[in-house]
Amino acid sequence: MADLEVDLVATDGKVWSGTARQVSAPAADGEIGILAGHTPILSVLRAGEVRVQPAGGGAPLRWHVDGGFLSVDSDMVTVVVDTVASGTGPASAGDRH
Repeated sequence: MADLEVDLVATDGKVWSGTARQVSAPAADGEIGILAGHTPILSVLRAGEVRVQPAGGGAPLRWHVDGGFLSVDSDMVTVVVDTVASGTGPASAGDRH
């Protein structure tokens, strides 16, 4: 299965970048799931949880976001948010960007 290249960026800098099998995010009109080969899309995000399933396996990475947008083009996923708090992501649970 092909992988996605993912960038999660907050207004003050890059939060996470890497390869993933799947990305899920809280789109304005409902939850969206992205796999390799997804149709290009630009979507507004509402407050909720962004989840990334790393390509190497392991537990999903999670961040609570307060809104932003998600772009998908040619297996590249870019998530740009105003603020982000890590959940079980690579940073400690209390971090805010």
